[in-house]
Amino acid sequence: MKESTYKNQPITMTRIHNWTKDKTKQLSYLRVMTQLLFLIVILYLSIIAVWKGLLVTLILGATLILGRVFCGWICPYGLYMDLVSLLRRKLKVPHWTLPEKLNRMLHKLRYMIVLVLLALVVLPFIVEGKSLIHLSEFLWLRGAFRPLTILLAPLETLVIPWIPPFGALLELGKVSLSYPYVGEIMAATGGTETGLLFAVVFVALTLIASFKVRRFWCRFCPTGVSIAAVNKYKRSRGVPLLRLNKSEEKCTRCGICKRVCPVQVTEVYDKKGGDVATSMCTLCLRCIEMCPYPDCLKLQFAGKTLFKSRNWLAA
Repeated sequence: MKESTYKNQPITMTRIHNWTKDKTKQLSYLRVMTQLLFLIVILYLSIIAVWKGLLVTLILGATLILGRVFCGWICPYGLYMDLVSLLRRKLKVPHWTLPEKLNRMLHKLRYMIVLVLLALVVLPFIVEGKSLIHLSEFLWLRGAFRPLTILLAPLETLVIPWIPPFGALLELGKVSLSYPYVGEIMAATGGTETGLLFAVVFVALTLIASFKVRRFWCRFCPTGVSIAAVNKYKRSRGVPLLRLNKSEEKCTRCGICKRVCPVQVTEVYDKKGGDVATSMCTLCLRCIEMCPYPDCLKLQFAGKTLFKSRNWLAA
């Protein structure tokens, strides 16, 4: 169904019905609703001060089973970038497509960032000759484990129901306005005016970049490190359990999957058939949603199909 069918209609039950009938957007609506739900959950977790080390373990450990589902369906920063992209589309501003080589370089950058973070954690123990087993420090990501808090920076909500110790973008009574990574910037600079300036510049630059480049930060975000990167080794072929699968016989190489991918994954298009194993994919499932050939693309968990492409052209 074309957007022009309902874009000028008032918000009524008829328009909502038209939205739900549009097979090219049903999953996108579900993804946004899921992101909003998890945003509320994450805000609650921040209020009750859950163990940060446990969150890092859950996010990174989940990739063993679910790949980068966190990036595509849960991450608050991803939601913010999706909303910026929605604004761009409403304003009818075309997005930029990064050169494939640059896109892959940015993807590899995430691993370099993680290696640096791990080095910052491990080196103090090597120099001081202490044991890495400091459970309480790890659970709260304090002391030598402090650098790992940057992996949780994408979870920072825009509204914080308290005043952070090092300040925020704006303080309104007992509520603060923030943005992903702002807390880390303010903490690293001791809450100085210079730190606030850096934070404002960071917010401005990333918003501008996200406006022109879909899911800009996702391309090199260290939190998006995925176990899928080791799939080239035979012993890890079954990891993660949740993955995309492509039917070579049903693919006409129309290129839709490559054009609609927010992070410009090309492996879905390039793959002849079978499982599509790439750590660049955030599993947003936009390629499956837009593929017009029934059963050509599938989302499978341990070989069981959960969602598959369908002929929305005939709708």
